[in-house]
Amino acid sequence: MTVMPHLLIVDDDRDILSLLTRFLGKHAYDVSVAEDGVAMFSALETGSIDLVILDIMLRNEDGFSLCRRLRTSSNIPVIMLSAMAEHTDRIVGLEIGADDYLTKPFDQRELLARVKAVLRRTAEKADRPDGADTRPILSFSGWRLDVARRELRAQDNALVLLSGGEFELLLAFAEHPQRVLTRDQLLDLARGRNHAAYDRSIDVQISRLRHKLEDDPKNPSVIRTVRNGGYLFSPTVKRL
Repeated sequence: MTVMPHLLIVDDDRDILSLLTRFLGKHAYDVSVAEDGVAMFSALETGSIDLVILDIMLRNEDGFSLCRRLRTSSNIPVIMLSAMAEHTDRIVGLEIGADDYLTKPFDQRELLARVKAVLRRTAEKADRPDGADTRPILSFSGWRLDVARRELRAQDNALVLLSGGEFELLLAFAEHPQRVLTRDQLLDLARGRNHAAYDRSIDVQISRLRHKLEDDPKNPSVIRTVRNGGYLFSPTVKRL
């Protein structure tokens, strides 16, 4: 028996909650809803949520703040919704760890496609047979990227939380070390050729990775910028 992915929609518009619950339910998703941050974290504590669809404009505490709080303890994938079409909102959402961003009003089928893409990128280890992953651990500069567990650990074995998008981007770099990659190549490697993301989001994700990997993010040595070229992952990578 196939287990339906469990989605949590956080929005204070009950019409939208009702509409999306019916639509996503028809496409084999189990859907829970929350109208504010309190209900959101309560749902996260009591249920096995696979993905959060989070509106930015909420009463009491906005979606940006909720996403920041969530990222301090969890790497559960997040798709943010906003009535604002400003690129700055999209960038802020990605900077705080969202995996994707969609502007209202949107076609429900586009949301469905985004949900499928994010869930596919962030599939749990339990969904794969033991030993099926041929790239169990990638080691570089004292860091260890566990592909099967989707975990990044520092030299002292401390776990560093990554969003789904950050993990896929770091994996793309680690699988193509010491090679200049353009933004388009990185988007294809990290998100697949059907991505619909604003291409400058790669720069945002790289900035976040630099703050987690680099001793001095302003003078990066791990992920280097190549002028008029793209980015280069400079460490030697070993497969363990």
